[in-house]
Amino acid sequence: MDWERLRHRWPNAAYSRFVQAEGVRWHVQQAGTQGPRVLLLHGTGASLHTWRDILPGLAQRAQVLAVDLPGHAFSSLAPGDGMSLPGMARGLAGLLKTLNWQPDAWVGHSAGAAIAAEMVLTQGWQPQVLIGINPAWLPLPGLAGLLFPPAAKLLALTPFVPGWFARQASSPGMVEKLLQSTGSTLDAEGTALYALLVASPSHAQGALSMMAAWDLSAGRQTLRALRCPVRMLVGGQDRTVPPSLAVSALPWLQDGQLATWPDFGHLVHEEAPKDTLDHLHRHLLLE
Repeated sequence: MDWERLRHRWPNAAYSRFVQAEGVRWHVQQAGTQGPRVLLLHGTGASLHTWRDILPGLAQRAQVLAVDLPGHAFSSLAPGDGMSLPGMARGLAGLLKTLNWQPDAWVGHSAGAAIAAEMVLTQGWQPQVLIGINPAWLPLPGLAGLLFPPAAKLLALTPFVPGWFARQASSPGMVEKLLQSTGSTLDAEGTALYALLVASPSHAQGALSMMAAWDLSAGRQTLRALRCPVRMLVGGQDRTVPPSLAVSALPWLQDGQLATWPDFGHLVHEEAPKDTLDHLHRHLLLE
């Protein structure tokens, strides 16, 4: 995606900059000068714009870093196995080392929560809390979990598919249908931002590459190995990651808690940003 062309449209662009690390040109947003360091990680197919209504308020009491994952929005694709779960965790750790920025807390949405958990374990960090919003820590149930990664791999390796997907996804009414399929209802600005994302072949390539490389078969072992407090926030209407998976994750956590908001879907933090910000403040001990 072309930053110079779209920067005037992008939320919180004044906080944006680009950092080279681990073979990736990362787009990051950094805000706040005091308080704990909080890393925000979005999920597959999204971008750091998902925190557009969270980041400014959180930065009033914390030092906040939001990142576009490799291949998403304005960050470049990662080389080698860098689009896999371990690869993304390793790449992000390299980015944090380059920035000399060690988080005190992680907040991850969907697949971003899985990356956060992987980073905590592989780097030996002990954060004050790891917060997963509709976390994708466990394999999807049924045929979806079996067929989705191979299908994504096939699509990602077919040269014309990302462009075709972007054209299809940007057709009239398609973005609204895609968002409806998550169980969430967004405002006009939120919908317009996702429309910009899905219209980008490079973003489609990044999302497909990430899905193709994803493997959550060790998710239960990862959860069991976590020693930090883990707090989950789940939208009860989530049609992307079944809320039942968060319930299944609880017994594997040494110190886990689950809050379910029944009226919201997979993008609960975009549907209810003020309530989500209050929720984060409580669990980050910022009140």
